[in-house]
Amino acid sequence: MTMSEGLNVRRSLSDAVFDRIQRAIKSGAYAVDARLPTEHALAAEFQVSRPVVRDALQRLRDQGLIYSRQGAGSFVREQGLKEPLGFGQMENLSDLQHCYDFRLTIEPEAAAMAAQRRTPEALARIKSALSLLRDATNRQAHRADADFMFHLSIAQASANPYFSTAMQALEEHIAVGMRFHGISLRSTSDGLQHVFTEHSAVFEAINAADPETARTRMREHLQGSRDRLFAPKTI
Repeated sequence: MTMSEGLNVRRSLSDAVFDRIQRAIKSGAYAVDARLPTEHALAAEFQVSRPVVRDALQRLRDQGLIYSRQGAGSFVREQGLKEPLGFGQMENLSDLQHCYDFRLTIEPEAAAMAAQRRTPEALARIKSALSLLRDATNRQAHRADADFMFHLSIAQASANPYFSTAMQALEEHIAVGMRFHGISLRSTSDGLQHVFTEHSAVFEAINAADPETARTRMREHLQGSRDRLFAPKTI
């Protein structure tokens, strides 16, 4: 058997394992937050190798069906409204551009709605994430986790679960963009401070209950992030 044929066999076996576990999860055979059997146990159950099982589990994670805890194994994620969204694994820069296009559609509107509906608790969550970003900026660092939490908190402040569900389903995709964006920001002397100023402007508009400005500031921030990644670099 050639290496190519071996890879095809492994991929086919992985597809079969993925399909069976996916059906089990969707049928309710596993409860939310239930731990899946170990890789060794699954390999024995399906009579395949552990690398095959590992590939199948990675696909389940990519599609938001399971999550992992370091040293504890894989667990079933609550599906709710995530499943119909069906975001697959991000594979190339074109996917990242499509992600930005989608974010530019939903996040400015989420920010506008947050300005109209935000509660003191919601404002506190946004401000907490902004404080983490401020601390990181002062250290000339970029915290992708705090960046995502800032955007997610705004979606949650909109009091529309479709916004926050979409953001949570996109978390891994957004994280890819934020990692690349963080690298590009550190390449300029004022990049991090500039982006922190953009985040602050969004928060200030939401705090001031100004939906039009919140919408505009969020759109400007996302367009700026996208342009910093994809605009042709001048020498």
